[in-house]
Amino acid sequence: MVKQFAVVAISAFTITSCIKVEVGDEIVGGGGTDTTATNRVLNGTIDQSRTLSKGTWTLKGYVYVNNGAVLTIEPGTIIKSDVADKGALIIERGSKLIADGRADAPIVFTSGKAVGERAPGDWGGIILLGNAPTNRPTSPAPIIEGGVNRPYGGTIANDNSGILRYVRIEFSGIAAEPGSEINGLTLGGIGSGTVIENVQVSYGGDDAYEFFGGTVNCKNLVAFATMDDDFDFDFGYTGKIQNAVSLRDKPADTDQANGIECDNNGAGDASEPFTRPELSNFTLIGPYDTTGSNSNHGFSNRWRKATRFVFRNSLLIGHRKAGFSMETALTAQAYKDGQSEFKNNIVAVYAKPYNVAGGAETVFATADLVKTKAEAEGTRTLASRDDVQLTDPFNLTSPNFLPKAGSPALTGASFTGMDAFFTPTTYIGAFGTTNWVQGWASFNPKNNAY
Repeated sequence: MVKQFAVVAISAFTITSCIKVEVGDEIVGGGGTDTTATNRVLNGTIDQSRTLSKGTWTLKGYVYVNNGAVLTIEPGTIIKSDVADKGALIIERGSKLIADGRADAPIVFTSGKAVGERAPGDWGGIILLGNAPTNRPTSPAPIIEGGVNRPYGGTIANDNSGILRYVRIEFSGIAAEPGSEINGLTLGGIGSGTVIENVQVSYGGDDAYEFFGGTVNCKNLVAFATMDDDFDFDFGYTGKIQNAVSLRDKPADTDQANGIECDNNGAGDASEPFTRPELSNFTLIGPYDTTGSNSNHGFSNRWRKATRFVFRNSLLIGHRKAGFSMETALTAQAYKDGQSEFKNNIVAVYAKPYNVAGGAETVFATADLVKTKAEAEGTRTLASRDDVQLTDPFNLTSPNFLPKAGSPALTGASFTGMDAFFTPTTYIGAFGTTNWVQGWASFNPKNNAY
């Protein structure tokens, strides 16, 4: 969700941990690659480029990468947070994180606790900060949420903050301050020169992914059992994402927990650039039923404060509150005028497939009028989640999101007018006949042996 702070305090343990980088009991003062330490501890400030060799590392406290340094992490590396001094990794503007794993050797950031004891909020998460545009004032630069007191954003649309590919982020979401948790992956002003592909966030205590402005494009994202929103966009994000899946467990945050939450900014005004994510081939799945699931499970799509959007070729399944929801007059007007798109989707949720609230009723007097427009533009509204006919989408340890033979999701996609970034498909949702999560993603991280 949108949270604005003029000044963010730094916690005591943050200040004391920003001193050095340790490898085992040895203080490492320069860059390079460690290949010998058996007790590898990463803490403090990294201001010279260095490589973490494959193995298991402990992330202790808030670790900052700055001064243009590049932190490279080899494929197959496991980074566990210290249990007492909960960690977070912050890549500041001008620096880079190269976490380029492989399908057979993903890079895993996870809890330092034992099997059976891991839970959301065991550590912080990853924060990438770049120089790409936002719709917030640039002087002084905005400060990212999460208690790290670092600026983000700028004027470089193609800014490059590195590579995250075949990466898992598990049990993140420490509350650094009241109302200011760290997301699994926080992206503040990240530019289109950055590569983000095949990333999974699991059991995060806040959002799985939050985009604070920026232009970064992504493919193959997984959000699993997130406590808050799966994908959150605000402050002028204008990037593109294709192939993303989210699956919710029964617990949820004390706030509304949505598949997508999107705002232009906290004030809900017409600041530019407008938040306008371009999204295709999403599969957003709520809890299987309402029995035992938290009432705070919310919406498949929650387009709120003066935002714009492109949402196409996607599945909305099983959320409690509503499917496609618009909640301010400016948001609804942009959709009515064609500045936003909701096309060629499938909607199959429990209560309201379509919803207007918070002033959107002044543009669309009823939800049925939204339904009529959506269905005229290729969207299908199904009576039941089961009518979508995915193989085993609600399984919380080994889901299978592929459509069954005869599924309506196998046809109906359209990429007319979309950017060349998007690879055209015939199917709706994140999966056709290829299971791109197989081999590198994990849906049982509570019991993985690391």
